[in-house]
Amino acid sequence: MNMNVEDQLSRPLRDLRISIMDKCNFRCTYCMPKEIFGKDYVFMKEEELLTFGEIVQTANQFAALGVNKLRITGGEPLLRKNVEELIQELNQIEGIDDIALTTNGVMLPKLAKSLKEAGLKRVNVSLDALDTTVFQEMSGRATKADVVLRGIDAALEAGLGVKVNMVVKRGLNEQEVVPMAKYCKDRGVMLRFIEFMDVGQTNGWGYSKVVSKKELHTLVSEIGPLQPVDHYYFGEVASRYQYEGSDVQVGFISSVTETFCGTCTRARLSADGKVFTCLFSESGTDLKEDLRAGQSDAFIKEKIKTIWENRSDRYSELRTAESSKNRKKIEMSYIGG
Repeated sequence: MNMNVEDQLSRPLRDLRISIMDKCNFRCTYCMPKEIFGKDYVFMKEEELLTFGEIVQTANQFAALGVNKLRITGGEPLLRKNVEELIQELNQIEGIDDIALTTNGVMLPKLAKSLKEAGLKRVNVSLDALDTTVFQEMSGRATKADVVLRGIDAALEAGLGVKVNMVVKRGLNEQEVVPMAKYCKDRGVMLRFIEFMDVGQTNGWGYSKVVSKKELHTLVSEIGPLQPVDHYYFGEVASRYQYEGSDVQVGFISSVTETFCGTCTRARLSADGKVFTCLFSESGTDLKEDLRAGQSDAFIKEKIKTIWENRSDRYSELRTAESSKNRKKIEMSYIGG
């Protein structure tokens, strides 16, 4: 029987974000730069990654503690071979009723159909610009947004739900906000704008580079009036709006200007088996050693329960320009966003 656990601020454990791969075929500057402190980015060795069996074992124990939503992330999770097999196994866990996957969309034309058949419900596709020059600057690759748009089309054709995520960084891609909103509205998919966050140590974050939810809302309203929509569930991160006279929605994830720490129900499992209780964590708690030492499910479940019950994270609520500089945060590509 599944139990409910709460942290120090009475927040329940409901969501688990599972990074299965730290590698990516893009180098988005806010997530995974080409190099860190002058050195090439070093990826994990295959033996460092949790196996699918270890991921499923861990997810089972999270589900027993109240988790009902899983999000598969990376890096780029579709670079991991046979990811459909993992989706299929996770889909059989009692209590899990929603499995989504975050991707840059490049491999969806090849994999969307099999992912849907394996039980994946939806994909969150990262796309920060339609203009080729801006897209290349954001993605760190000499390619065009068309490769991502083809992935979105393939996901829709396969019957997957689609949300598009756009990180907006002042001085780089704010001029793409309206074109992106028009594209998504015409395509009938939800676009979620994400305020540029100070994740990791290398993305050059500063308050001056944040385009606020208020500014974004004003820009998108050029397309048409927006009506607020009630949250679907406790802990939903996006403030959602609907275009007047349409059923298409747009969302705003404003972890800088309108924080939502008070309703955060998310834990994160890194690709090498560490549990993190906040996107802005400085460190995580290792489970891989326990899993490979043959510790029982009861042991793993109790360890996760203790981690969550001791949780008191609310970094975004306490963030200052100074604290952002002084805190040693892990990179987004490692924790999975």
